[in-house]
Amino acid sequence: MMYSDIPSAQTLVLYFKSKGVKHIVISPGSRNAPLTISFTKNPFFRCYSVVDERCAAFFALGMAQQLQEPVAVVCTSGSALLNYYPAVAEAFYSDIPLIVVSADRPSYRIDIGDGQTIRQEHVLERHIGYEANLKQDVNHATDKISNYGPWLLEESQETVQQFNESEIGKALEATFQQKSPVHINIPFEEPLYGKVETPSVVINEIPFEPSEMIIDQNLEELSKIWKECTRKMILVGVDRPGTLDESIMEKLASDGNTLVFTETTSNLHHPDFFPSIDSIIAPIEKSKDSDELFKKLQPELLVTFGGLIVSKKIKAFLRKYKPEHHWHIDSKKAYNTFYCLTEHIKLNPNTFFNHLEISPTKTGEYKSYWETIKSKYEAKREAYLEQIPFSDFLVFDRLMKYIPKGYQVHLANSSTVRYAQLFPMHKSLKVFCNRGTSGIDGSSSTAVGASVHYPEPTLLVTGDLSFFYDSNALWNQYIRPDFRIILINNGGGGIFRILPGKEETEEFTTYFETHHALTAEHLAQMYEFGYDRAENETEVLQNMDSFYSPSAKPKILEISTPRELNNKILLGYFDFIS
Repeated sequence: MMYSDIPSAQTLVLYFKSKGVKHIVISPGSRNAPLTISFTKNPFFRCYSVVDERCAAFFALGMAQQLQEPVAVVCTSGSALLNYYPAVAEAFYSDIPLIVVSADRPSYRIDIGDGQTIRQEHVLERHIGYEANLKQDVNHATDKISNYGPWLLEESQETVQQFNESEIGKALEATFQQKSPVHINIPFEEPLYGKVETPSVVINEIPFEPSEMIIDQNLEELSKIWKECTRKMILVGVDRPGTLDESIMEKLASDGNTLVFTETTSNLHHPDFFPSIDSIIAPIEKSKDSDELFKKLQPELLVTFGGLIVSKKIKAFLRKYKPEHHWHIDSKKAYNTFYCLTEHIKLNPNTFFNHLEISPTKTGEYKSYWETIKSKYEAKREAYLEQIPFSDFLVFDRLMKYIPKGYQVHLANSSTVRYAQLFPMHKSLKVFCNRGTSGIDGSSSTAVGASVHYPEPTLLVTGDLSFFYDSNALWNQYIRPDFRIILINNGGGGIFRILPGKEETEEFTTYFETHHALTAEHLAQMYEFGYDRAENETEVLQNMDSFYSPSAKPKILEISTPRELNNKILLGYFDFIS
């Protein structure tokens, strides 16, 4: 076992070990050598090398998402740190404990023209739970400090050590208790590669303050409102599999005055729930009686929990046809998504719904009407699938039916996650998507990181822009042979063809749709993935069995769909079920 001879590097490593932070994703560099040495030479830590910092941060985010514990990313100084920002923002809005550790230059070397040097302090402060800017050790490289930063010597090493320990402790407490990303910035002076077998510092253990769940809501009053309302809607955003107890789901399903709207990313399944929100709302939008129908759907009480909502249609509906009461259940935060929030319930959903003492009630007019609408659109969807040509819409239906039970499924953003909302998925599938910021930038890297510690195989379903944008996600040695990628390549940003303002012009094709002719074949060869391509329904179905069969290396199935037809088929679906 070896440590860097720099005290601040030793201190960080010892605190990580004391708090059980053991997964460390390292990107190469020189300034972070004291940290790399200390982590890689200590068998307690499991270290991963990912060259591209943007990919490294999403890789770590995927691991933290699965493990539900903090994972650290470590980088050198300069612009390397800035590449972490997309994943940091995603972690911030998705409540994922990501620890960013950046090596920095001494303060006297910043803004004087040195290379790989930027103003690293405060660079992430708008999207983190805590920022720890450590002080430079004054008992290391003292001759250089005397020459270039003599004012630093006005503080003793003991004072520096106390400050650094306190800041590291605060950062770790924030990430553990708030499930928030944090940033620890550490300045190092050369020499950077010195090693010792025994650390020169002895840390003072900093206990975390216990976080108590305090029930300060008037649950009796809330329970009264629940019982009095005959038009209740529960809307569930992104949620981890298994968040809501089966017994609670049964109680909600048995309430005859409650509609439970879920999304693919909600990971909730019950035959009485409503899993395809847009299939309910889109026909109302197209109806000449839309105002009357929307008022018929408008709830008196809206209860939300989970993360962000994918459906833009449900957001537009609830913002216009506001409920009298909107309660959001979350122990940490409550977004006023629909501009009508009346209660932030700081409990977990199981605790809250148990306090409500929900009992079965006879199905009322509100629920029975919309159950009829749901049955009709489900039947019409099947009829529509029988008559349409090969397209994204048809492909998603076929794919969802063939995913083996128990898989972890990662969905890329943009059109991929939106298509997925329209089709049922087996309840054994665990679905994830980076909906905190909804960006396409790290979907593949997140899926790869998440797969490392998941016992079953992982499937990434992605579009072409998401895939090519994050192709460095495949540049690491941690991709398991059972990792699978379905790449739906429609030659560009197909989602833009269904948005307002679409035109068949060169400008639209180039700057919005970003039409291209790339395929993944050579990337698959470079990264040693198995590769197959399908260009029609027959070829898609012929590939399904072999694609999921065990193999010695991961696989990519690239499905080419008709760029100029997909949007017409999707929009035609909403016309058809209307």
